[in-house]
Amino acid sequence: MITKRIIPCLDVKNGRVVKGTNFKDLHDVSSPIDLASYYSSIGADELVFYDISASYEGRKIFTDILKKTAENVFIPLTVGGGINTLEDFSLVLSSGADKVSVNSGAIKDPTLIKKAASLYGSQCVVLSVDVKKVDNEYHVFSMGGRVDTKKEALSWIKYCVEQGAGEVVVNSIDTDGVKKGFDIELLKKVCKIISVPVIASGGAGCEEDFITLFKEIPSLDAALAASIFHFKEVNIKSLKQNMKENNIPTRI
Repeated sequence: MITKRIIPCLDVKNGRVVKGTNFKDLHDVSSPIDLASYYSSIGADELVFYDISASYEGRKIFTDILKKTAENVFIPLTVGGGINTLEDFSLVLSSGADKVSVNSGAIKDPTLIKKAASLYGSQCVVLSVDVKKVDNEYHVFSMGGRVDTKKEALSWIKYCVEQGAGEVVVNSIDTDGVKKGFDIELLKKVCKIISVPVIASGGAGCEEDFITLFKEIPSLDAALAASIFHFKEVNIKSLKQNMKENNIPTRI
């Protein structure tokens, strides 16, 4: 059985890791290089590195910080933020990333995923979707959760996977930073319509939230979290032991 991955997320702004609630009220946490090294050493399965203001500010990703981060981690690294062209994919991959996450760039250019998958392989292309419920429908948001695209989220996810996205990170804006559990309802709907790996993001507050997530949705591949790992509210080694005791396959 495929092991369930635990993935810390580094949201980076102005060269520092930050964290907020519902994508707002950001607070400084740490150096991405130091934090990435720490997670690599304590049993995280992968890392996600988001330059969260690159798209909004219309600039390229921080490649200098990315290169230094990549040099200090020995687990797969997914990187996103300001990915709008094939050249951006190339830049990020050549700076040490294993996979490239695209969100706003794919919304602006729906052909980007297909072109990137053709050039680099689907395994390198990760669709990141910021989703919020609006009038009882799931909408896709862009620009770091600032702009409602009016796109219906489930149909958008399905389309992007058909275009070649090899993995999907579902970021629930409604549960982000609230620490009351993952958006199980949304994630179940996503897992029903696609067959590529799905990563849950947004809402974890304790170890039990991860246990509930994987028990409720056995087909889910991974869970991503930020502040509870950054502030040591949840210890990754302890979490994985708890998962093992609950018969959830994990890499210890």
